[in-house]
Amino acid sequence: MATAVDTDDDLVYIPLMRVGSANIFAQKAMALTFLYFHAVTAVAYVATGAVRARDLGIPFDGVPGELNAITDVRPVEVGHTTLIKGEGKLIVGSGPVRTGVTSILPLGKNNSDTPVPAAVFSFNGNGEMTGSEWVDESGFLEGPVLFTNTHSVGVVRDAVIEWGTRKFPGTGVFSLPVVGETWDGGLNDINGFHVKKEDVFCALDDAKGGAVDEGNVGGGTGNRAFGFKAGIGTASRVVAKSDAAFCVGVLVQANMGSRENLVIAGVSVGKEITDLQPVIQRGPKREGSILVIVATDAPLLPNQLKRLAKRAALGVARTGAVSTNSSGDLFIAFSTAAPAFSDGREHWATLKNEDLDPLLAATVEATEEAIINSLVAAKTMRGINDNTFFALPHDRLREVLGKYNRLVGKER
Repeated sequence: MATAVDTDDDLVYIPLMRVGSANIFAQKAMALTFLYFHAVTAVAYVATGAVRARDLGIPFDGVPGELNAITDVRPVEVGHTTLIKGEGKLIVGSGPVRTGVTSILPLGKNNSDTPVPAAVFSFNGNGEMTGSEWVDESGFLEGPVLFTNTHSVGVVRDAVIEWGTRKFPGTGVFSLPVVGETWDGGLNDINGFHVKKEDVFCALDDAKGGAVDEGNVGGGTGNRAFGFKAGIGTASRVVAKSDAAFCVGVLVQANMGSRENLVIAGVSVGKEITDLQPVIQRGPKREGSILVIVATDAPLLPNQLKRLAKRAALGVARTGAVSTNSSGDLFIAFSTAAPAFSDGREHWATLKNEDLDPLLAATVEATEEAIINSLVAAKTMRGINDNTFFALPHDRLREVLGKYNRLVGKER
């Protein structure tokens, strides 16, 4: 098994939201949270037990959803298969193994044969997201989205087709599934092809709503970002428009960025914490990539969803990443509010373009927080040839943010 070092310091209770009196939009979103989640209070974010960025007192803009996760956009489901096996010297085909698969199902696994409006955006194309051309052409996402490692894209793609045609006999979808990748060859025996179709089936069949596991899980198991261990992260925002509330949820597979570029809450953390650099005995030391999936229940046209997908780049930029030549930064956005169908026609009801600003801002905010959540959740991991990616130390992070008065909470 991979080694894990607990870097947490003593945790303190952090207020779940801070809304200034001048921020009318945020106040309205908070008030509508009750209606959106059928809750008994106006508090949106409910702690799940796992340590996340907000639990450390890191301030973020916007109002999070109930779980602060992509699954706040119901009925989205997420599943992971995490593969961790072996230690020591790399023996191709045997290990060590540090990889996996993450599945995101827009309408849940039992309705995965129903297309949803969608759009893709490539901010930097040194990566792969299969099926993206058809999403761009048709304006719809047919089936789930899966994330894995670079050399497992083929087997995952084929497994999704098999899973879909078995689960929905006679279906007209699943022929061009969407599968994205990031490189985990620093820790994982990536040329051993350890992801099998059964692992994909598990990630799909075990997908569920509710809290989402983050860090060293699923497709992000062997990933690192800004020279720290990273992986899967998620966040959400509730926004208000007229008398309605909508949710934007984001999930990332983070594997990008150099240490000196890391920014958290406006502070150049990477220039303050310069040790704990990755230990790479062999192999490339290049930067990796980031995959971002944006979900919303707001009724949007595909061209409007592309505008959301583009804003994920701004969320990435807030964390300091600059999208280098070797970084494959690929984004996809979808809406669970599918058009109605009657009389042989689709009937669309959408927001006006001038009403999109809160959703655009929410995408930026949730993407930023999802990336930081991926760092906070991840634990130190040792992989092939004893290569090691260290966790972002929580206590030192709080010390740095406190130095610049960038912590929130009763205790600082």
